[in-house]
Parts: sequence; structure tokens; C-alpha cells
Amino acid sequence: MSRRRTREKGLPLTWEPRPHQVELWETLVDGCRRADVAAHRRWGKDEVALQWAAVEALEKPGVYWHLLPEAAQGRKAIWDAVNPHTGVRRINEAFPIHVRKRTLDQEMKVELNNGSVWQVVGSDNYDSLVGSSPRGVVFSEWSLSKPQAWGFIRPILAENGGWALFLWTPRGRNHATRAFESRQREAGWFCLKSPATDTEVFTKAQLDQERAELIAELGSREEGEARFASEYLVDFDAAAPGAYYATLLGEAERAGRIGRVPWDPAARVDTAWDLGIDDYTAIWFFQQVGREVRAIDYFETSGEGLPEIVRQAIGSKPYLWGTHHLPHDVMVRELATGRSRYETLASLGMSGIAVGQAADPEERVNAARLMIPLTWFDADACHQGLERLRTYRKRWSRATHSYAGPLHDQASHGADAFGEFAMHRRGAAEPRRAVRSAGGPLSWMG
Repeated sequence: MSRRRTREKGLPLTWEPRPHQVELWETLVDGCRRADVAAHRRWGKDEVALQWAAVEALEKPGVYWHLLPEAAQGRKAIWDAVNPHTGVRRINEAFPIHVRKRTLDQEMKVELNNGSVWQVVGSDNYDSLVGSSPRGVVFSEWSLSKPQAWGFIRPILAENGGWALFLWTPRGRNHATRAFESRQREAGWFCLKSPATDTEVFTKAQLDQERAELIAELGSREEGEARFASEYLVDFDAAAPGAYYATLLGEAERAGRIGRVPWDPAARVDTAWDLGIDDYTAIWFFQQVGREVRAIDYFETSGEGLPEIVRQAIGSKPYLWGTHHLPHDVMVRELATGRSRYETLASLGMSGIAVGQAADPEERVNAARLMIPLTWFDADACHQGLERLRTYRKRWSRATHSYAGPLHDQASHGADAFGEFAMHRRGAAEPRRAVRSAGGPLSWMG
């Protein structure tokens, strides 16, 4: 049954999915509880989700959420959105007035006559939803959402048998692509990848025009082609919009420089760090052979103190250590302790520390761009680090409609650590020898 059919007070409500939407719709009707859909722009992802949530809410009283990355996006894209084909608000098409008890505009909430509640919420504020027990959730723009939100909601749905629908368009390789590829191998998941070349939404001429306009709009053929591949061809490996290194890493992969990289036990291993305080800490591990750089390992954590980081990242590794490259702010004394992180690391027994100089972010990016073509990456050991480099991107300014420097997000820590080592290779680091700890917890290091 492809048509939506349900009744409220004897009045029929109907909606007909478009041809490319039928497979998803019929899968949901047949009882699928988990669906992950990566589809092109204008596919009608939210349209299907709204209609499905309405069917479920009318038939099974409960709480239903439509999550976007931020609540403000939800108001614009869902709550206030008008169907361009009918001129009717989308929520009015899904939830006609006669099936509602009341509509709360400020909360973006609809209460139905049967007791169901449907609401638009932001996944960025998922912890504010504590205490609720939804029967169904939609993650719209999943590739831009906080993945932790699913970790919060998943146990609730597992306990009550609820359903989850993930809708997105790729934004470089991140949690969304990683989850999709994993779910394809899991029982109970329906996964659909739907590029514009497989649907009837756009003609070839329209797609060619979209590609040309993106190139003109972004002022770069490379940027325009990458955006088109991501948003219309659903290419998981296309560079994220504004990505700094995705193209270079694509070239590295095609050249065979991302794969198995052997570690030489006789050669020293250098590290490069980006130290977070209440944020992520990232560490790259390198060996150098002539001009060639080998990225043999990567470590990342959050919420850990320096002693635990050193224990996990340094103390547990079998490497012969060379130089540990740290950013310039490692010398800043912390108010709580009166000590710098450099002094803390030295007290833990770390030696061979080189403290870098303060540098403009673009200078670090340029150094990394020069180093990537000389670097071989171990695909397994550096998997997360490579993901960080691929998704490290420029910040988009809505005020000027242009890019404005690096975006600070999860990717920036791994990218900054990589850039720290690249800056060292350009002679921008000034070595400082740490004082060896006298009987410190890691005084055996050297």
C-alpha cells in the first residue's frame, strides 16, 4: 500500500508518495523500525517523514519528535514551511486542523485529539528532552546533527519498540556516512542511497544548470563540483563544503598513499599534539624517512586529564620516541594550578618536547597542504584522524555570504595537531628540553 490512508472521525486523509519515495514508504508501512536515507536535495525527505509521523501519531497515541540540528532550523524548514506545489503549510497537510486538539506555535508542538503529541525540536539541545519517551523520532539533516543525540534516544526506542528515521545529504565523511555503512550490514535496518540521477526530480539539463550555478556561486570549479557531488550525487567521498584537505586526501588515496603503512621499530616516532582543556585532545604519530612522512597512528580523547592522556597515548605504545611537538599555548599557566601544561608533562617524565610558535591558522593550513602530498597514512590506525582531516573546513559567514577562516568543531583538533607537525617541518618550532622527572610516574620515558 503506497497511499497514506487513515481516518479520524470518519474523514479520510490521503497522501500519495512520489515514485522515488515509494520504496521507503512501503518499507515503513511493512513495519520497519529503523531507516537511514541519504538522498539528494529536493528529494522530499521531510515530506515523507511528516506523513509517516502523522500516520503513526493518529493510529498509536504517543510522543513523536522531528529533530533538526537546531530548533531555529526546524521552524524555518518544517514548522513554517509551505509546500511549493500546493501553497499549503506542510504541517497542515500532515496534521489537518480537524485532527488537532491544539497547536502551540512557540513550542512548535501539535497535540492531537487522541492524545498524541508531535513536536519539532533541536538535536543540539537533546539533553533538555530528559523525561520524555518518544514512540518515533526523525533525525532530519542527520549529517549536521550531534551524533550524541541518537545515543541519548536509542535506549528509549529500544525499550518501547519505537521507530527512528534518519534523513540526510552528505557533508563529507563523518558520523552519518560511518553509521550508514555500518547499518547496511545490520539486521533490521533499511538503508537507501538516492542520487538525483536515479530519480525524476531533476532533468539532466536542470542538473547541469545546478552544477554550473554552484561553480559560479562559490567562485571555484573545485568547490562547486564538490558541492554538486555531495548534494546531488550523494557522493560520500566528496569534499565537505569549504573543506581544506579533502581533495588532497582524495589524490593521496588514488595514489595508494592511504593503506597499510609499516612501522619501523628501529626508527624514532615523533608526535604532534592539539591539547584541549574541556575539549578534545588529538595526537598524530609520525616517522620520517628522507622527505617522506609516514603517519602511523592517531589518538583522540575528550574529558581526560594529562596523566591519563600520557598513560594511554604514550605510556601504552611500543614506540621509540623522538620529539613531541606541542602548540605554543602549552606554556600558559593555568589559573587553577599555577602550572603550565608543559610543566605538568615534564613532571610526568616526558622528554624531547618541542614547543611551537604562535601562527596564523591559514599559515598552519598551508603548511599542512604542502605536507599531505609527502605523507603516507595507515588507513586503519589513522582512520579517525583521516576523517578529521577530510571534514576540517572553513566557517561560512551568513553575514557576508563567504568563508571566514577555519570552523572550530570536532575536526579542528586533529587537523590542528597535523598542522603543528607540518609547521615544525617548515622550521617554525623551537625545541625545549623537558626536565626529566625524578621518580615521576613516567620517568622511564625517553
